Amino acid sequence: MSLLDEIKIKASALKKTVVLCEGEDRRVVEAAAKITREGIAKIVLIGNKEECAKVAPGVDLTGITLIDPLTSEKTAVYAEMLYEARKAKGMTREQADEQAKDRTMFGALMLKAGDVDGYVSGACHSTANTLRPGLQVVKTAPGIKTVSSCFIMIAPGKHEYNPDGVAVFADCAINIEPTAEQLADIAVSSAKTAKVIAGIEPRVAMLSFSTKGSGNDDKFTQTVPRVQKAVSLAKEMAPDLALDGEFQFDAAVAPEVGQLKAPGSKVAGCANVFVFPNINAGNIGYKIAQRFGGYMAIGPVCQGFAKPLNDLSRGCNVEDIVATVAVTALQAE
Repeated sequence: MSLLDEIKIKASALKKTVVLCEGEDRRVVEAAAKITREGIAKIVLIGNKEECAKVAPGVDLTGITLIDPLTSEKTAVYAEMLYEARKAKGMTREQADEQAKDRTMFGALMLKAGDVDGYVSGACHSTANTLRPGLQVVKTAPGIKTVSSCFIMIAPGKHEYNPDGVAVFADCAINIEPTAEQLADIAVSSAKTAKVIAGIEPRVAMLSFSTKGSGNDDKFTQTVPRVQKAVSLAKEMAPDLALDGEFQFDAAVAPEVGQLKAPGSKVAGCANVFVFPNINAGNIGYKIAQRFGGYMAIGPVCQGFAKPLNDLSRGCNVEDIVATVAVTALQAE
């Protein structure tokens, strides 16, 4: 049984409710029906029957709750919530009334109100349009100031340097050049994702081109000192977490290299959660693993929100949406 199958089974047992914000998209409607049919989660689909029938004719909507913000009695309640959350930023009541009708904002307000357990959007909206409502009304989790992302990387088979068969790569999609404080947040959030979603005990490696100061003459970008500071901050945030760095990738995964370059480290040579120093390294790294190494990449999984909120790629297919909803349901637990 694959990890994705295990995630779906675990999600099914939780009976969580997830809102899909894009009833105007055929893939989302088809995914909503598949998720409902397989019992992975209860689905609230933002849209209306006429629209769904037009974009996805013949799809059975039985068991799916359809809500249209233009006609829902909840819209006025959510508008008031939005106004209270944003009035200090200059939002007027009229603006709140109008913005509450936006489907992504409506979904985020449903999540904030506790009317659903998780939120998924992005099939036909940009990442910015998907995440902005979450940042404005759902906010970040206690102790975390940074929303980030990770990919759950599933090995194609047994691998010498990945005995768990799964790893977590972060941040590969949101934070372009994270500060030390943001890297620390990303590390702690990624460890939680590893445990809750991937089902592994996290061993977190903070990555760099340097191992334990070997490349500390980085005068221009200050990458190495930034990662070193992030290690210290993350250890303060989560003192019981197995976390160390800064490591080159081989020192993080190969026991013989880890023992040589970082003797005594509990993470060197056996890491399964990898925090990259910036988005360039993270994005390139996960795609190399995917294309050269044959790894399956689930994600990006959003981390750091107070409640589960995930962004789809606009190039997603039905199975991608199903997988994201299953992950979102586990995050809700």
